[in-house]
Amino acid sequence: MESKQEVSLTSKTVNGAYQDRDQAKNTWDDLIATGIPRDNIYIDEDAKLVKVIVPAETEREVREIFDRHKLQ
Repeated sequence: MESKQEVSLTSKTVNGAYQDRDQAKNTWDDLIATGIPRDNIYIDEDAKLVKVIVPAETEREVREIFDRHKLQ
């Protein structure tokens, strides 16, 4: 018998509100440094949000980065 492992394909979008451009840029840099692809990180300047699309397993790490940069 063969056992199959399921791979999680569930993605989550994690949002964090920022106060100013520097805060968003520092958060962006930190997310990139942890290995999250640039294509998965968006900065919405009108809504003052940083949006990150990551596997569900990575959500906690993203929230910790947001906390470090005080994104709410």
